[in-house]
Amino acid sequence: MSRVVHFEIPVDDPDRAGEFYGAVFGWEAHKWGPQDYWTMATGQEPGSGPGAEGALTPRAEAPEGVLVYVDVADVDAALALVEKAGGSVVHDKMHIPTVGWSAHVRDSEGNLIGLFQSDESAT
Repeated sequence: MSRVVHFEIPVDDPDRAGEFYGAVFGWEAHKWGPQDYWTMATGQEPGSGPGAEGALTPRAEAPEGVLVYVDVADVDAALALVEKAGGSVVHDKMHIPTVGWSAHVRDSEGNLIGLFQSDESAT
């Protein structure tokens, strides 16, 4: 069974949002790389226990709101299942260097969902 492993929250002010999520949930936001993207640890180390990791992203890059990513064993196979089940592919498979692969799809109701496949050798 696949589970939600990551989510992205669109924000206007990452410092203000980071303070909010820290005060309310104890999450810590940290800038990740040169892009406007702030990761948030929400519990145990990624992959070591239950729960999903999150991030803050500029609202302009996420106009549809909060985006959840579901862990899949194989992004290509999951894309085929999405289409067979009545969904559609929005963004084909993309690599996240040293992390894995992702894709964006719409479910049968038009909701945007992210797919994620872990693969540290992704290039």
